[in-house]
Amino acid sequence: MKATRDYVNMIDAYQELGSYRAAAQLCGTTDKTVRRAVERQQAGGPWTRRARARRKNTDAVAEVIAQRVRETDGRISAKRLLPVARAAGYQGSARNFRRWPRPSRTGGASAVATGPGCR
Repeated sequence: MKATRDYVNMIDAYQELGSYRAAAQLCGTTDKTVRRAVERQQAGGPWTRRARARRKNTDAVAEVIAQRVRETDGRISAKRLLPVARAAGYQGSARNFRRWPRPSRTGGASAVATGPGCR
């Protein structure tokens, strides 16, 4: 991963030299990297690629889970909730299901009923 300064240097070198290969040689990288940086800058995009949002296998049943958690005031365990989630279409493992976020048991202000999972 390159720093923003490296990308700026690549773009400046390309604008000055007019060639991806010449700019790459000057910056100590590949012409493909220079081309990507220049195209990203011309498109008005960010300097670096952003990570894509990853889908979780609990996303499909999140509303069903949240509803059951609200109904039980957050006292339902993942063991009891798993059959309900499977009936609603959850296909992941039991272990992964237990990792789904759940409220804090301390009762503080951050205790929001969201679902079963890690403490």
